Amino acid sequence: MASMKDPFEFQDFDDSGNLLGPSRDAVTISIEDEDEVKFNSQKKTADPSVGAYEEDPVSSDDQTKLLSGQKKNAAFWTFEYYQQFFDIDTYHVKERILGSVLPWPRKNFIHTYLRRNPDLYGPFWICTTLVFAIAISGNISTFLVNLGNPNYKYTPEFRKVTIAATAIFSYAWLVPLALWGVLLWRSNKVTNLVSYSFMEIVCVYGYSLAVYIPAVIIWIVPFMWLQWLSIMIALCLSGSVLMITFWPAVRDDHPKVYIAILSTIVTFNVLLAVGCKMYFFSKPEELPQKFSGPTVGVKITSNHV
Repeated sequence: MASMKDPFEFQDFDDSGNLLGPSRDAVTISIEDEDEVKFNSQKKTADPSVGAYEEDPVSSDDQTKLLSGQKKNAAFWTFEYYQQFFDIDTYHVKERILGSVLPWPRKNFIHTYLRRNPDLYGPFWICTTLVFAIAISGNISTFLVNLGNPNYKYTPEFRKVTIAATAIFSYAWLVPLALWGVLLWRSNKVTNLVSYSFMEIVCVYGYSLAVYIPAVIIWIVPFMWLQWLSIMIALCLSGSVLMITFWPAVRDDHPKVYIAILSTIVTFNVLLAVGCKMYFFSKPEELPQKFSGPTVGVKITSNHV
């Protein structure tokens, strides 16, 4: 009987050195390749938006500029430049109106309420409301003053709206423009002066007119003492807002200069208030009545001969 080879017997393999070599039909896995694939898959899982940003480089550039605060501002003659001044919450508008009506000695309006974020929404609607309040109240006041006069015929004066709008908006824009130019000129002469931007000055002047709206409504009452009392109160409150705000900007200048600047600010404020009162609410002259002489009766008698 032929001897059978024990399968459990130790055998020597001559080609043992080729066992670890690559085979054409075998599937081999590289540890380095596997680690690299795993690392890339984890990176994509952790940041799935990487591919989106790579596909849209323009959007990525805009977002980078926006987050870094380097977004280019629009030119001042474009609509986008002024649009930012109307983006404000109602709460802040109410806070600024209240701060202009009730000024405090040590509360600078720009530093306390604007905080380097001026708006045109509040000043625009304050000026517009004041224009219509002056025109409507002036017509009502004229009607009440002449009530009972048989020679007076009421006709609404729509031209008062145009005149009031010209006066109010000129004061709210041209006076701040001139003041900004003067402060800019003086800041070049004196280095330690506080500087305000043009929009900040316009915002202060616009909100300082808010106190005149209730005063104008009071002017409807045909009592001269009450009208002038409301004018004095409105002048003191509005002037206080302007004085407290612009005093830090001129106090380090020459005394003659800051006295002239502050006096000019107060003068224009007084001219606006008194001018509106005298023009729109002055008592009109009574219309001349037609003269009718005494009736002369002629008695004719006839003498009969």
